[in-house]
Amino acid sequence: MAATAASLCVTVTLLVCVIGGRALELLRVTSTSGNPPSTPSVNCWCASYPNVTFCSWPESRRSPPTHYTATYSERHRQLVTKPCRLIRPGSASSDLVSAPSPSSERLWHCHLPNLKLLTDYILNVTAVSSGGSSSHLLSFMLEDIVKPDPPVDVRVSPHDTKNLLLEWSHPPTWTYLNIFPLKYQILYQWENRGTPKSVNLGPFEGTSVELNRLTPGRTYLFQVCAKELLGLGKCSAWSSPVKYTIPSPILLPDSFNTLL
Repeated sequence: MAATAASLCVTVTLLVCVIGGRALELLRVTSTSGNPPSTPSVNCWCASYPNVTFCSWPESRRSPPTHYTATYSERHRQLVTKPCRLIRPGSASSDLVSAPSPSSERLWHCHLPNLKLLTDYILNVTAVSSGGSSSHLLSFMLEDIVKPDPPVDVRVSPHDTKNLLLEWSHPPTWTYLNIFPLKYQILYQWENRGTPKSVNLGPFEGTSVELNRLTPGRTYLFQVCAKELLGLGKCSAWSSPVKYTIPSPILLPDSFNTLL
């Protein structure tokens, strides 16, 4: 009579890099006795500094079914962990989260409330199934992951016969605008004989800018992104594009000009 022993495979991968003298660690651990779930690919961002921080990762499509746990701690107090509030894909709460990812992906989110300023944190997201588990450990400082939501209500209007006025409103999710102001970048694009062209302008501290030297008869696409005024983190995703065609000048008949 033959006996077969169950096998166990443990794989650990550690990547450490140094950014500005501070170690940023990315640790993936896989422990499996069968078919483990894929390692969560985690992205974290702070949509309103300092108190609106979310992390997200795509839902695993592999079998068997996967569930997730997420905890976080201060780097210097790693034994004191707190649960991250999980938000399931498709739940009512998930509609309140704007995540920078393709709409085709079903995303899990977790909310990290009341993070401290200038403090290193470690987030542990673990995928668990009957085949084993895999984890993604991410170290970050709140100031490094600031990323506002895009500006809203972008609009274009003629300012005079040669110039346009581009206006927008700040992201409504950016709570403390008076304490932590935003600055903005402008992107406008067009085609010239089938060749895409673009211009990136800024930063601007207001919520409007006058644009000149645009070509009459040409159609432009305008977008705006927002960033924390002192340069913390990254610029937001670009706002939804607004299309505007510069009116062509009206050519009057020579006879009409003679009468004038």
